[in-house]
Amino acid sequence: MSQVKTAIRAIALSAFAVVALASFSSSATAAEKEKQISRVIGKEMAAAQKALQAGQWAEALKNCDAAAGKSGINNFDKSKIAEFRGFAYIKQGNYKGALGAYEDALGTGVYGPEETLKTERTIFTLAASAQQYSKALEYGKKLVDSGAATNNDLGVIAQLYYVTKDCKNAVTWADKAISASRKAGEAPKEQFYQFKLSCASNANDNAAVVATLEDLVRVTNKNEYWNNLIRMLIQDEKEDRNLLMMYRVMYNVNAMSAGNYYVEMAQLLLDQALPGEAQAVLEKAFANNMIKDDQKDRTNRLLNMAKGRADTDRKGLPQFDAEAAKNKAGEASVKTGEVYYGVGDYQNAVKLIQAGIDKGQVKHLDEAYVYLGLSQVQLKNNADAKKAFEKLKSVPNMSPRVLKLWDLYADRQI
Repeated sequence: MSQVKTAIRAIALSAFAVVALASFSSSATAAEKEKQISRVIGKEMAAAQKALQAGQWAEALKNCDAAAGKSGINNFDKSKIAEFRGFAYIKQGNYKGALGAYEDALGTGVYGPEETLKTERTIFTLAASAQQYSKALEYGKKLVDSGAATNNDLGVIAQLYYVTKDCKNAVTWADKAISASRKAGEAPKEQFYQFKLSCASNANDNAAVVATLEDLVRVTNKNEYWNNLIRMLIQDEKEDRNLLMMYRVMYNVNAMSAGNYYVEMAQLLLDQALPGEAQAVLEKAFANNMIKDDQKDRTNRLLNMAKGRADTDRKGLPQFDAEAAKNKAGEASVKTGEVYYGVGDYQNAVKLIQAGIDKGQVKHLDEAYVYLGLSQVQLKNNADAKKAFEKLKSVPNMSPRVLKLWDLYADRQI
């Protein structure tokens, strides 16, 4: 538990862990004497403190034991002996021993509200590290009830439930940690979502897996989450147009993790009469060493086919351009713009696609806006790219899943 280890380091460095010995002034009032180390153990406690400052943990514990064995010590003495022991145990990595020591300190009843809260947080942290999960949850909930729990505390509680295989509570507390993080103006930790993702996966709840992966993309923008999200969506997609759209997102966020994705995307592009883009996709697959040896011959044939068709398109672009300009409907202009995109001429792609949209009568407006947005991205016109992707929300009958992916792309990649 990384959060727990960080908290333990903080405890070990805190002034709370090693308290300066009280003076033994004979003029102290009765109330002051109640907060001072008794003279009867002054020698042993001074020796323990000196050993702690020197990093001599075993020697410190030996002196604490000697102090604890004296008769006539009071509860304040016992609390300080326990604190010194707790600190030494932490430095030794003996979190179970430290846990017992701080529980002893708390049990003396000498702490005020602030010290009590601080000690309960210490016990919570140490119990989690010592794998005493029930005790950790008990003290974690005390922090929650007192209103002192941080978003990280809530995350540790979620993790405690997760490691005890209580996914229902793990998800509930992960959501609380996420909500508390946002309320505090902080980005929720990736780990909070990972608890939810693992629980959803274990329960075969695909809808929850997809929703959590979307959140992880928003929070981290990591390729692995993009890849997992799109792979989940691809499994259930039956329409080739939507499938190609999903591959376009995967390709443009650099989340393609296997050669078959490149090949299938290229085949879909060829079916859509977009060989220039298919060529670029396959060339990237080879450049990234994504094609397995037993698939290289077949994929090379597909690449050569794409190259031949793309060359034909390049030669025909002036004619396509002229015909599109004469056509009152926008479909021809958009299709010509998509060809320009495929051959890497993004300026003309923007010009033709925008002209086609302005004319109207475009068969697939979603594709038009996607290619317009992607072209603007290539030209580093990010504001115009975002506007193009925003237009997808007005396209009727567009796949909600595809729309969500492009919305995530515009939000996290541009």
